[in-house]
Amino acid sequence: MNGEKVIKLHVNRKDFEEIYFSGNQGSLFFSQTTQGKTVTTAVVGLILLILFFFKDDLSKEKFGILYFVSFLFLLCTVYLSLSINKVSRWKKEVNRYLKSLEDSEIYEIRFNDEIFNVNLNHQEEMSKWEDFKYFDVNDEFLSLEGKFNYMFPMKSMSKADYDTLKQVAKKKIKS
Repeated sequence: MNGEKVIKLHVNRKDFEEIYFSGNQGSLFFSQTTQGKTVTTAVVGLILLILFFFKDDLSKEKFGILYFVSFLFLLCTVYLSLSINKVSRWKKEVNRYLKSLEDSEIYEIRFNDEIFNVNLNHQEEMSKWEDFKYFDVNDEFLSLEGKFNYMFPMKSMSKADYDTLKQVAKKKIKS
């Protein structure tokens, strides 16, 4: 590649939200992080409810099962609430980032054979291509992971710019 390439990104919040919140990623109870814990808590809660309904039929020796299942339900609820808190914090962080993108005057990528630079309102993050350990590219977005992590929707740039960035990332990042 000869010289420096500059790609000006056009920020449309919906383009970024489609990617960040695709599927159930933004759902507090059914995101990838919380879905299993939600189902487990619901199943244990249902078992506990059934045991409470039939508690008069339990003998004194088997009454410990009710305490054990109550403890399991409490444990599941605590783990679920911790996961929900994690998803909630992530969601707030993403929304804060998207708000900063909406308010931005300048959002551009500059790169050459050695350096990859992202400029967001004159706050620049500079990396060498070798700092990136992994990249993912598809028809919707390109993500780079390393010293800094980036995600650029295809809709935020021209098709030619997206193809150029995709080719350079494939060439420069050995994943």
